[in-house]
Amino acid sequence: MSEKRSIYQILFEPKSIDAVAPIPKTVTYIILGFWTFVCLFPLYWLIVTSFKLPIQVHDGPMYLPGIDFKPSMHAWQYIFVVLGNDTLRPYLNTLLISISSSVISVMIGSMAGYALTRITYSPKLGSVLMFIGTLILVIISVVWLGLAWQIALASGLALYVVMLTTLGRRFKKSLHNNDIAFFMISQRILPPVAVVIPIYVLFQNVGLLDTHAALIITYTAVNLPIVVWLMRDFFESVPMDLEESAALDGASRYRIFFTIILPLSKPGLAATFLLVLILCWNEYLIALFLSTANAQTLPLLIAAMNATRGPQWWYMSVVIIIMITPVVAITVVLQRFITRGLLIGAVKG
Repeated sequence: MSEKRSIYQILFEPKSIDAVAPIPKTVTYIILGFWTFVCLFPLYWLIVTSFKLPIQVHDGPMYLPGIDFKPSMHAWQYIFVVLGNDTLRPYLNTLLISISSSVISVMIGSMAGYALTRITYSPKLGSVLMFIGTLILVIISVVWLGLAWQIALASGLALYVVMLTTLGRRFKKSLHNNDIAFFMISQRILPPVAVVIPIYVLFQNVGLLDTHAALIITYTAVNLPIVVWLMRDFFESVPMDLEESAALDGASRYRIFFTIILPLSKPGLAATFLLVLILCWNEYLIALFLSTANAQTLPLLIAAMNATRGPQWWYMSVVIIIMITPVVAITVVLQRFITRGLLIGAVKG
């Protein structure tokens, strides 16, 4: 006969290992409910504000449509009808630039991350510094001396090859894979505002200012280090035995990467792509300097709604809603890959 449980045991101690006692369960749901409210209330506030008239926004907090205020489609009509193409163009620009740069970053960064985990590199420090110096000379030739970038690039490449063949053997100190990976991730420490002016001048001289290509190239370069760093950790968790078995069967390194490594790294690819997409989607500073009208993105459109009369919250709410919708949809689609990867990792552990 089982021993009778006390009130304390009933309230605080679970009956079995797979159950939760009433008091801890109640506290857990209260905390989760409060955190859900904190996360979802700003979205609710955006939706409510998008259906308000300017006078209703200035009258103060009104929470319940139809009770506190009469909903209006004024802001939605202004964004989609009055502005029209002025809303559609930044929206399409954001889609094209963010998705393109995210895909390119993940593709290049994945290959670089895999190479850093499977191939041993030992470049000479002097050769790297010599390349950086040559690159600086090319930039100076284009920006300050007015030399055509094609000629400057070809001359710099030839100069570097000559110096590498003549002086490269004298360099002794070498870098290793961890040094290369740390150098890549250290680029994220550099504030974008410190380099955005030289980037602006560079694209101005090559005729790519206010183009999709300029933003895609810059976004890719900015986010590539974090892709390499993240994917490097995912690839290190893949067992080497699979690659060795495939290599014994005659598979090349490229075939191993595309048919074995990438399918096993889908959770990492999905999570990394989602992170980079969000960074590109919300980028403001680079887009502010490198675009004006043709390549304008949604963050710039939202900032432009801070007019002389103050922030136009009713219009901004509509644009923010349509701005976050694609990201939420992509997150829902990729969530199953991320969840599957977490479950696989838990089983392996």
